[in-house]
Amino acid sequence: QVQLVESGGGLVQAGGSLRLSCAASGRTFSVYGMGWFRQPPGKEREFVAAITWNGDSTYYADSVKGRSTISRNNAKNTVYLEMNSLKPEDTAVYYCLASKGHGGYYYTRWDDYDFRGQGTQVTVSS
Repeated sequence: QVQLVESGGGLVQAGGSLRLSCAASGRTFSVYGMGWFRQPPGKEREFVAAITWNGDSTYYADSVKGRSTISRNNAKNTVYLEMNSLKPEDTAVYYCLASKGHGGYYYTRWDDYDFRGQGTQVTVSS
């Protein structure tokens, strides 16, 4: 079992930056593929970014590509999502997820993940 706790959300002006963190419990964090999803107000959840177990491969949604960086520190059991040039449309609850699937792959579907955090709110004002 893995517990995930997101932090780092908040209110930021358009054009600003945020770094979200996701702290994971458990000794097997390093074998999990990790991902970030978000759910804008009144909309469906959407994939944001994913990373393989060792951080060698990452994948981004087109909506955040070039503005966001997913990374991980396995020694700290933490995955990060740094977002720059934030836009009002980035406003959402951001979720951190972990997959028990092959850690060498990245996953873009919500159902590919086995563990999910409670989410952290990001609000971008115009």
